[in-house]
Amino acid sequence: MSTTHRYRTPALAALAAASVVLMAGCAGTTGGAATTAPEGDPVAGGELTVEFWPDNAAFSCVDPFQTYWIEHRQVIRNVADSLTDQDPETGEIVPWLATDWEVSPDGLTYTFNLRDDVTFSDGTAFTADSVVLALESAKATLAAVPGAYGGVYVSGYASSTAVDEDTVEVQFSTPNAAFLQGTSTTNLAILAASSYEGTPEERCLGNVVGSGPFVLDQYTPAEGIDLSKRTGYEWASELNAHQGDAYLDAVHINYVAEDSVRVGDLASGASDIAWPRNPFTPEDRALLESSGATIESRSLPGPSSAYYPNVSEGHPLSEKAVRDALQISIDRETYAQTIYGADYPVVEGPFDTTTPFFESQADALAYDPEKAGEILDEAGWVLEDGATYRSRDGQTLTLVAPITAETPGDVLLQDQLKQVGIELKLDVYQPADRAAITANGEYDLLATYYTRADPGVLAWILDERYAGSKAFAKNAQTPETAAEVQALFDAGLQEADPADRSDIYAELQQLLIADGVSFPIFERVQLAATAPGVNGFRFTSESFLSYYDIWKSAE
Repeated sequence: MSTTHRYRTPALAALAAASVVLMAGCAGTTGGAATTAPEGDPVAGGELTVEFWPDNAAFSCVDPFQTYWIEHRQVIRNVADSLTDQDPETGEIVPWLATDWEVSPDGLTYTFNLRDDVTFSDGTAFTADSVVLALESAKATLAAVPGAYGGVYVSGYASSTAVDEDTVEVQFSTPNAAFLQGTSTTNLAILAASSYEGTPEERCLGNVVGSGPFVLDQYTPAEGIDLSKRTGYEWASELNAHQGDAYLDAVHINYVAEDSVRVGDLASGASDIAWPRNPFTPEDRALLESSGATIESRSLPGPSSAYYPNVSEGHPLSEKAVRDALQISIDRETYAQTIYGADYPVVEGPFDTTTPFFESQADALAYDPEKAGEILDEAGWVLEDGATYRSRDGQTLTLVAPITAETPGDVLLQDQLKQVGIELKLDVYQPADRAAITANGEYDLLATYYTRADPGVLAWILDERYAGSKAFAKNAQTPETAAEVQALFDAGLQEADPADRSDIYAELQQLLIADGVSFPIFERVQLAATAPGVNGFRFTSESFLSYYDIWKSAE
């Protein structure tokens, strides 16, 4: 017995519907369709200017398989196509470069039938050999670049075989139930053979040739990316609003560090789309809306914005009581409303609500400063008369949290912990120093997150076998908890039944909160502002922006 190409995860379908309700009051749209029905038919021509959060100073890379930076992955999504696509509303996996597929009963073999009319932008044909080359390159890249982000997508991958020109068979040594969803992602996008002739470093710096509707003309780290329309594109997935060439002639991505500058440029007409890393403040939203901009939103699938602890010996969070107290000392509802506005959703667990198999942990995260104080008192961390912070044996209960720049959210969290006698020390660091800080364990709390519409993505943070930083994964959990977490990751990959996978990932989410491995701070909602005249905005399942259907009308 095999699965059909219209694989649907019931849990995700329900979650997608729930997230639509949740986000309805937050902004313009939560799904894949355009926010408004513009007047008239789409018009070809024009150029789009998008302003992004700055480039990744520590790892400048636009290679699909290696990069984890969401802004880079968004650009790649418009340059390189994938075997399948995923409906952001329902979670359904639909054909793209593959027309249909089968999965063997043991979950070890995926067979894809491919389109025969696809070419890459260098003129070469897309065939089964293209898929084999892409997956074998992924395997080689993992050997050359341990911790490459795409590694979690191909866990257990063994080999690929071109059965014929339009059929490819992918073999796994252990079941990987998340692979089919993985084939819809940017990170498993298929590149032309010419891309793989270069080194992983050369691909990072722009040697990327795809079969998508746009061509990557130039990537200048720390400055921006230029794309141009590719002619003759005729194989968009059914999730798009049209077939044929993209409407835009070109897309220009600029890196802008200051939120206020990004907002000001959009409001003044200097840019077409403002794409922040963190949600707009209520003040910025008011300015944008007063200028006629439309605000779009969708939660990013994957881990919520969270702190992860350093539980190694000598650090306060190595003590379970301190982790328990910290978890309920964070007033997440006040955080969401104060920092992002009254309608902003409150984080409910280690994953955002658009993540498949999400299960709310809201009860375990409920704010309870009195109970937190009792836990700390019992552990000997007492608040002496007249003291601001708790202490034990002459040591102040201080948690060091390295940050790249102080934000109002950091200050609010600092004040919340102060209310229960915990000192949160905010140490500003340069992004390039993060690896050393992590490796040396010079922190108590450190924030991170990654984006994928599958809960297995968390393995890249917490599973030493796949983690981008093995030191970070090791520091975040005790050896006993790490073994439990790894076992649950493995079980989630090996179980094909959606209901059973849901149970496995529910247990994982409960464990991460109960043992204090993840300290969720806020739901990661991707907001974007579009200028008047920008039509056809569409979020992908990864909450990236598809440029393909966008067209510009006269203001």
